[in-house]
Parts: sequence; C-alpha cells; structure tokens
Amino acid sequence: MRVQVNQQLYRDGIDLTLQMLPFSAKNGVDPRVLPPDQDELCLALDALGKEYEHILVILLSARLNPAIASTHGICQNLHSSAGIHIIDSQATSVGLGLIVQAAAEAAREDVGIAEIKRMLNWLIPHVYTIYCTQSLTYLSHSGQIDPAQALVGEIMGVTAFFIMEHGRLIPVQKARNARNMVDIFEEFILEFGDLRYIAMIQGVPPFAAEIRALRERIHERYPDTPYSEHLMGAAVATMLGPHSLGLVTLIK
Repeated sequence: MRVQVNQQLYRDGIDLTLQMLPFSAKNGVDPRVLPPDQDELCLALDALGKEYEHILVILLSARLNPAIASTHGICQNLHSSAGIHIIDSQATSVGLGLIVQAAAEAAREDVGIAEIKRMLNWLIPHVYTIYCTQSLTYLSHSGQIDPAQALVGEIMGVTAFFIMEHGRLIPVQKARNARNMVDIFEEFILEFGDLRYIAMIQGVPPFAAEIRALRERIHERYPDTPYSEHLMGAAVATMLGPHSLGLVTLIK
C-alpha cells in the first residue's frame, strides 16, 4: 500500500511509519491510502502467471480502500494463462493476515483452488474486529464518518468504538473513561463462544495502561487461546487513525 500525505507519496513501512503520523488529520493534513502501484502489481501478476496455474489475490476490505477495484481493472487488461481469483477479505490488518495465512496453508497442502475459495467463504465471516480511536479526523478522510462529526469528536476527546461488519466500520458506542474502554473490549470478546485466536492491534500511546489491563483480562479468561499483539502499520493507521486500539477474534 502507499500513503499520500499532502501530495507527498510514501511507501507503507518504508518511507512512513506509524510514529510519523500526527495525532490529528486536521489543519491542512490530508492523509489518504492509495492502492498498490498498478504497474508494479501488473508486473507481479504477469510473473506469477508464468509460473503458476492459479493466483489467489486476497485484499483488504473494498469498503476501506479501492484496491480491489484497481486490481480488477488490471486483470481485465492482463493477458495471463493463469486463473486470477480476487477475494475481498472484508477485513484489514491482522484480520486480513489470518485469512491470507489460512489460504497459504491450504495451498501448501495442495488443496485445490475451488476448495480454498470455499474455505475462505466460510472463514471470512468468522473474523470479528472491534476498534477504538481518538484520531477521528483520519476516519473522515477515509470516508467512514462525517468530517464535522470527526472534528467535534476530536475536540471533545471522544474515544469512539467501531465494529467491522461486512467489511465496513460501524460506530457502536463511546468510552466514558479508561476502565469503560477496557470493559467494552472485554464485552466484545465475551459475545463469542469458543475462540481460535485473539490478536491486539496497537497504535501509538496513550493506551499503555489500557493495553496492559486488557491483556491481563484476556489471559485470565482465555488462558489456552492463542494470543498475539501487533503494531499497527502506517497504511492501516492512516485509515483508522494512529491513536487507535483494536481486537481481532477468530471464532471456531
């Protein structure tokens, strides 16, 4: 992915890191996440098509970024003997990673492309994500909420929660304080029965104390469930806001 800030183009994780993003996307800051470079993606698909019978392209939610539409446009003009299959993960960050990992493991075990796609159609609705953010103006730039609403929310110091449903961020509630924020995350996890995986996605501070408290509650309630923590990438932070915290769950 590529990040554009005030007409300057950066490569995610190379030229731009999470810590380099300002708290707010107001006062002339205009951050946008762009799809992968079309020429680079075309060259990659063309090279893979000469080596493999099928190419499975799994991308972040089409509701968050036009990468899927861009890839479809490239494939229409690409003369490749390979079958190219484009999947909307309806997720991003770790949620997307879990889906890609499952597909890669199936391919390594020589599972056919039709069966892998059926498996993904089952898996994608089993990935649930909740985010909270204080950098609401970033969400307005990515088209998720109204700009005026975002600006007022930032001025008031609101910590807003969103769940990802069918690839779209839906506002659900606001945290009254730090303890309430941890309670909301815990209530989200407790909605599900058996969990296969739990992951925390961290932005930049000020959520250090909340992360520690949430980690302790997760380990106490789900001691046998695989758990990991990840730093938010610059592209994801540009869409969701750098001062964000998220939980991703994969249910059985």
